[in-house]
Amino acid sequence: MKLTSITAYLDKTLAIEAFEDSSHNGLQVASSGKVKKVCCGVDASLEFFAKAEARGADLLFCHHGISWGDSLATITGLNYQRLSALLKHDMALYACHLPLDAHATLGNNAQICRALGLKRLKPFGMYHGKEIGFEGQLVKPQRFTTLARQVADRVGPPLHTWDFGRKTVQRVAVVSGGAAGEIAEAGEKGIDVYLSGEQTLAAYNLAKEYGINAIFAGHYATERFGVMAVGAQLKKRFNVDVEFIDTGITV
Repeated sequence: MKLTSITAYLDKTLAIEAFEDSSHNGLQVASSGKVKKVCCGVDASLEFFAKAEARGADLLFCHHGISWGDSLATITGLNYQRLSALLKHDMALYACHLPLDAHATLGNNAQICRALGLKRLKPFGMYHGKEIGFEGQLVKPQRFTTLARQVADRVGPPLHTWDFGRKTVQRVAVVSGGAAGEIAEAGEKGIDVYLSGEQTLAAYNLAKEYGINAIFAGHYATERFGVMAVGAQLKKRFNVDVEFIDTGITV
């Protein structure tokens, strides 16, 4: 399969041009142009590159790429090591950050909502002029502690749970990754539970003062969903071998 065919499909499907983002979304590093094996992962790290190379990957699809703002202004240190690994093994790198959070079906947040069985979804979490998360409702009200156990089973072991709100909950807002600050929007909208990846001190105070429950299940754990969904779509669409590489990060 041609690399250009896959990247054109990803560009259109993920609507990468519609987002203002510090990540340079799209094809960040090219290759000789042929793709037989795609490896998907959360982070474009040397560990991920090595594991993908061992599996014979031609194309790597990541949520967190290597080109952010002017991060590649100089090709030294880690930049040199990362680019060298990709070029040496003829592996292309495609990255998709905010568009993958926000996608209505393949995105991290939509996939988490699906895993938790949330219904009546609508956009939530305004960031750079776009809503990148979703809010929805549990099929029926349940105990906050029950929902926390479900998150542990279906998303990842919750690193932190804050029970500052109702004991019985139904409305849940989801913004994956490092989106603790969006808990303020959840508080303003009367959401019962806010689910994200990384906690912050500021978010703790906001949760307590708004009287809202929160679950922080890890940046990495909450952002595996999108790359896995895109990988499954590529396998179906292009009939290429696709594998998700789990580096097992608990942050």
